[in-house]
Amino acid sequence: MDGTSAGGRTGRTSAAGSALEKSLRVLEAVAAPGGPHRLAEVTAAAAVPKSSTFRILASLIDQGFVRQEADSRYAVGPRLRGLSALVGAGEPAGVGGVLGELRRATGQTVHLALHSGRNITCVRKLESDGQPFRTASRVGMRMPLHTTAIGKSILAHLPAEEVRELIDATGLPRRTPRTLTTARALHAQLAAVREQGFALDDEENETTIRCIGAAVLGPAGRPVGGVSVTTVTFLVSREEIEAYAPALRTAALALAPLL
Repeated sequence: MDGTSAGGRTGRTSAAGSALEKSLRVLEAVAAPGGPHRLAEVTAAAAVPKSSTFRILASLIDQGFVRQEADSRYAVGPRLRGLSALVGAGEPAGVGGVLGELRRATGQTVHLALHSGRNITCVRKLESDGQPFRTASRVGMRMPLHTTAIGKSILAHLPAEEVRELIDATGLPRRTPRTLTTARALHAQLAAVREQGFALDDEENETTIRCIGAAVLGPAGRPVGGVSVTTVTFLVSREEIEAYAPALRTAALALAPLL
């Protein structure tokens, strides 16, 4: 799993979304890794017009959710940090146990990520025990939907029209030589995901990294996030990682009532 820069989001920059949605996208952009961010970076990442972004940031600064640095860049404010602490403290009991059991069953690194607009956001990471290699992913990192195992498992459970709108808005940017960059190829793989119950990221998001992921579904059957097992290609073959699918699906089902 790998991250996207604050300016990595592309798409419509006009009247896309409600005022609340635009404000939340701006807040997400400010909180993205690599900050503090300049106005142009926040504008591009949020896909909101520059004038609207500036007004939203001014309001967020007044409310304490954003802080403006001396060099005019924007950073997370104290109120947002406090909210983050409250959310972290309120994690449902049992999530850590489910993820720990999946790590014990596979011996590999485990991730939990939530669906966040046009991306996924990593909220938990349990490193494998005894492995000499570490992945670049980290809690709080945002990642694309179309290149990651968790992201593709989420896309497979979204309405087809919603997937088409997302592709139109963001495109399918290439991250590695193996990234799926055409809608036809992506839709074909999403059909396979629905049939087999898991998605595979075979060096599509980061070279030498292979992941298997499954969606975590909410009460109405809509994906709220996903869970994955992450390996390195020179230690775990595609056949070996696919053997983790039963344990992965069990974990996804166990997490559903907890998220």
